[in-house]
Amino acid sequence: MHRLRLISVVILAVVCVAGCQQATSDTHAADEAAIRAADAATLKAAQVKNVDRVISNYAEDAVWLPPNAPTVQGKASIRAGWSQFLATPGLNIDWHIEKLDIAHSGDLAYTFYKYQMTMQGPGGKAIADHGKDLAVWKKQSDGSWKMIVDTFNSDLPAAPSQK
Repeated sequence: MHRLRLISVVILAVVCVAGCQQATSDTHAADEAAIRAADAATLKAAQVKNVDRVISNYAEDAVWLPPNAPTVQGKASIRAGWSQFLATPGLNIDWHIEKLDIAHSGDLAYTFYKYQMTMQGPGGKAIADHGKDLAVWKKQSDGSWKMIVDTFNSDLPAAPSQK
């Protein structure tokens, strides 16, 4: 009888633990597709210089880390930074995701990019640049994905200082 009671308690404990675990659906493919779509929309917006659509994929409290510039915090400040960047004469930009990884928890992801761009330099001469970008994405309460950190920098050597 004691053994039967022990087995019953163990079975009950297993059932309770199994029943208490929240069933999670695998949304990895849908999450990856959503991030890729958001990124593609951001690229298209940058190429047509639509700052409102560019910043639509940043969280309200996002941080932007542009090269050779101070940290930019918050969506309003990021909007101002992107406005200035997109106003660069002759700017033409393209990028593509090299790697996208979503955390097992399903609430954070990162994207690693390669970019290339050209812009008008002094005297109207075109300047070409290429480099890398890293963005951290967070799943929002509505299920959408927003960038919470975004940084990029050039693969080219730094220009010598003009003294």
